[in-house]
Amino acid sequence: MRRRFDAIDRKILDELQVNGRLSIVELAKRVNLTKTPCSQRVRRLEKYGVISGYRAEVDPVEVNLNHVTIVHVKMMRTLDQSLDDFNDAVKRISEIQTCMMIAGSFDYMLKVRTRDISHFREVLGEKISKLPNVMQTHSFAVLESVKDSSLIAMREETGQE
Repeated sequence: MRRRFDAIDRKILDELQVNGRLSIVELAKRVNLTKTPCSQRVRRLEKYGVISGYRAEVDPVEVNLNHVTIVHVKMMRTLDQSLDDFNDAVKRISEIQTCMMIAGSFDYMLKVRTRDISHFREVLGEKISKLPNVMQTHSFAVLESVKDSSLIAMREETGQE
């Protein structure tokens, strides 16, 4: 069942996506509530899994992981067990930042973050190409990331509910 959110819930989510370390007092002020109802709303959003966690955003340049490559993966087989084996193995490769199953001419799209092209070549040859059931890969070096939006901001921009 999809939950409905009012404007205050959306504002809370917007504010916490920008700064997850806001105090309840500061958050309440920003969304025009008092402390107790604001705290209750945040706890409710956490309880229902809308807020799934809090984390630090790490600058990839500062940790020497600023090379991004998108990799399209074509599988030999797409049976459930083959996909499960691939999915489990992908989760153990730290350089794979994102893995998405895609409908189309390839089966998966990976976002791989490495130090440089040489490091990527090593990850591709030693890790990605050895994943279970991989038949073929196509790699695309990312020259620049133009936009990376939060979910709430994206939904409001498109006018979707």
